[in-house]
Amino acid sequence: MELDHVEAFLAIARSGGFARGSAALHLSQPAMSRRIQLLETELGAPLFDRLGRGVMLTEAGRAFLPHARAILASIRDGIEAVNAVRGTGPGTVTLALVGTLASSSLTARLRRLCEEYPGLDLRLQTALSTEVSGLVLRGDAELGLRYGTDPDPDLVSVVIHQERLVPVCPPGHPLAVGQTDLAGALAGQRWLTFPSRPATSGDYYTAALQQLLAANGLGAAEILPVDSLTAQKRMAEAGFGLAILPESSLHEELRTGTLCAISAPTLTATIPVALLRRRNAFQSGAARALAAALTDWPENSDAPAGAGTSS
Repeated sequence: MELDHVEAFLAIARSGGFARGSAALHLSQPAMSRRIQLLETELGAPLFDRLGRGVMLTEAGRAFLPHARAILASIRDGIEAVNAVRGTGPGTVTLALVGTLASSSLTARLRRLCEEYPGLDLRLQTALSTEVSGLVLRGDAELGLRYGTDPDPDLVSVVIHQERLVPVCPPGHPLAVGQTDLAGALAGQRWLTFPSRPATSGDYYTAALQQLLAANGLGAAEILPVDSLTAQKRMAEAGFGLAILPESSLHEELRTGTLCAISAPTLTATIPVALLRRRNAFQSGAARALAAALTDWPENSDAPAGAGTSS
């Protein structure tokens, strides 16, 4: 079985179409089709049902999918193992993470890691929590940072941090100085949040925001969907709505006073942050150093003492 045939199969399965899969591998569609045809001939079964401009895995394709992922991931493990034997230095390591976790404290920790290991080639890829798991499972990323653990038996996921969500408002807002009638002050407010996603998406962050609003009787509040954390902060500063944001992303805004934490304990929650790796995968020196830095990150934040707290 040719490795590039397996890679073609995975690219199409991941992207949902021959055209997108071909583009991902920088191949022509005829070359991609030929690889799949040869793979289907070798396996003795069709792997895709063609549906207009897209495709769907057949029963045989679904049965082959986890094994194809394991094949490709195992080859990547072998390459890392050989590089370790050759002593080619710290090497390359990819971290997949949820974008809202890319706080200044985390990026500072990663910068220090690269300074400690000058030959380290650290690559970052952002995705939703479920997508982070998929990237690690496929071997596209050695490690992942996501909200919530993943029960998949092929993954090892360990909670390394509890991310605190903090409600914020602009400094001139009545809620910035403490409002005795909190429920009255919150009534009628517009909220800036990420677009809602299906419960099956595994998006812990968005689900936590929805649950917080609903628990405080704000489920029917006006919601302004904003798909960027930075945009939410800037719009909240400008008075376009209130927001509930990760504390680790607010250190600078709370320090300089462009945003104020709202004293509302019932609108504050924590969600677990988990570090993921593929079970039984080869752990290169680079991956081990990154895992140690990530495990150490929450306790060694560059955040100023007391930043982001609310009573």
